[in-house]
Amino acid sequence: MAPQRQVRADYDGSHITVYQAYPSAIADPALAAGRFVPPFSFGRMTWIKPSYLWLMHRSNWARKPGQERVLAVRITREGWERALAQAVLTDSPGLEGARVHVQWDPERSLRGAALNHYSIQVGVGRDVVRELVDEWIVGVVDLTERTRRIAALLQAGRAEQARRLLPPERPYPLPRAVATRLDAD
Repeated sequence: MAPQRQVRADYDGSHITVYQAYPSAIADPALAAGRFVPPFSFGRMTWIKPSYLWLMHRSNWARKPGQERVLAVRITREGWERALAQAVLTDSPGLEGARVHVQWDPERSLRGAALNHYSIQVGVGRDVVRELVDEWIVGVVDLTERTRRIAALLQAGRAEQARRLLPPERPYPLPRAVATRLDAD
């Protein structure tokens, strides 16, 4: 049985992949530049998610208006952990002045059902967005076609083939102080 609150992600020794969904007007310039550029908004919070399936639930497999493009954003683990070290849980007092927000939402199955353990969502505040874009991002990859292929396989009743196309996610080793701060198991 999975721990109640655990970060699961695609990562290596230096980087972690987080996912976001955008309209083409934001995705295309980001892909061309290898990072976010206008018309991406630097003046508002942006939410990053290491759970691909949670984003699929949120974006309805890239079919929700304004979320038609799925991007895999590769960032440094140093930046990721710096963000988490200053994060405040969304249900905590003191959230108002927090530069980074964290919430735990039910993880999703391949078919979108809520599971009995939680996935982390990280809201990077407007005063940290520039760090994310200018210092942490090392690459942006378009997963839209792969996402559509997985959705088509699911719709055709071929769940095992769809599962093989999912990004590999495994438990991420949070530093103890960060895990305690975020109420992670």
